[in-house]
Amino acid sequence: MLKIYNSLTKQKQIFVPLEANKVNLYVCGITVYDMCHIGHARGMVFYDFLVRYLRNRGYSVQYVRNITDIDDKIIKRANENNESIEQLTERFIEAMHEDFSKLNILSPDIEPRATEYIPQMINMVNTLIDKGHAYIASSGDVLYDISSFKDYGKLAHKDLSSLQSGIRVSVTEDKKSPLDFVLWKMAKSGEPSWESPWGAGRPGWHIECSAMSNDCFGSHFDIHGGGADLKFPHHENEIAQSEAANNCSFVNYWMHVGFVTVNKEKMSKSLGNFFTIREVLEQYHPETVRYFLIASHYRSPINYSDESLNMAHAALLRLYTCLRDLPLGESLINSSFEKQFNLAIDDDFNTPQALAVLFEIAHQINSVRDTDVIYAASLAHLLRHLGNLLGILNDDPIKFMQQGKTDSEIPSEQINSLIAQREQARLEKNWQLADKIRADLTAEGIILEDSEHGTIWRRG
Repeated sequence: MLKIYNSLTKQKQIFVPLEANKVNLYVCGITVYDMCHIGHARGMVFYDFLVRYLRNRGYSVQYVRNITDIDDKIIKRANENNESIEQLTERFIEAMHEDFSKLNILSPDIEPRATEYIPQMINMVNTLIDKGHAYIASSGDVLYDISSFKDYGKLAHKDLSSLQSGIRVSVTEDKKSPLDFVLWKMAKSGEPSWESPWGAGRPGWHIECSAMSNDCFGSHFDIHGGGADLKFPHHENEIAQSEAANNCSFVNYWMHVGFVTVNKEKMSKSLGNFFTIREVLEQYHPETVRYFLIASHYRSPINYSDESLNMAHAALLRLYTCLRDLPLGESLINSSFEKQFNLAIDDDFNTPQALAVLFEIAHQINSVRDTDVIYAASLAHLLRHLGNLLGILNDDPIKFMQQGKTDSEIPSEQINSLIAQREQARLEKNWQLADKIRADLTAEGIILEDSEHGTIWRRG
């Protein structure tokens, strides 16, 4: 049975969907004002794996991942760049899709943009005002009255008084409480706006996801995911809005992915310590990056470093090395390896343990490949299948083994040329030249393996 750690209850719970064999999953996506960084990639890679695994277990999954395309940061960046908001957001949405595709992140079933759901947001704000959960401030902004929702703080596991004492924002003429948050912002000069019953303006950030998930799934659905930084206040505010508007439970399972850190500090654009996906992919194979992101449990923080990525690359090399030269075998049905893999994932998506199973399979392949090629090929088929669920082992083994990490490394064409010269030297019994070529390549991190089928090489 699949167990999910629910942030709302702080416990692992057996997963029971609202509707048998069907899962509705909503994940908070990207605010598109800049290039996506590795912190973004970690969350998107995990939820991509979550969808793959659920579908493999027979669930019909409806996956929604939104795009925030109107926001203070977007407006500010567009003004700085002297371009329209539409030009800015389209450029970064396209870049996001390109980066995610390289990391083998599947597209969601629905990818709603905030600007496409303004009417739904206005309707929800209207409902909250009518039910006494929101008020119009002197500024004209519409604010959510957190004192009207008795369960406020249940996701953060704090009561209202402790939340209020923990913030530095003072009560103003506009706000009844410093925790009250904006649902609708009145228009400012030079900013985009939409007409509403309260005047021209634009939505606050928190109302977006409540309105979009409600439109896609209805008022109550299975899983809501995001990064750990969204738990409070964003997801807390989503709960307050949605449950107050709809008079029912909002989400059954809340999932949050841990931070990517740099020197033990959270990676973020505000701190300026982030690495974009594109920067990292200039140095490392996309599967290496993906392996790095899934090698730790999704709720744990992971530290970004070249050492960690090099370890991920070395681990993938071990898996790909065992796959080389094996024919496509028959699938192993109900094997103990697959059962172990599923047990690991069913325990709140324990990917480190699942990866350990892959290495057990690789060890078994290496132990039988010379004595039982058929069984080795079947194991290789299983290894590929389980790796594919994690989004790895999709490449040709030889191609991956020969993939350079950076452009500064000796190119493949030069390696092949030197190997050809070495083969000729060996035919001519010029062992001194053959040994020198091998030594020169070894010094460059190129490992040669001579076999009856010729020389195979890989990067060490």
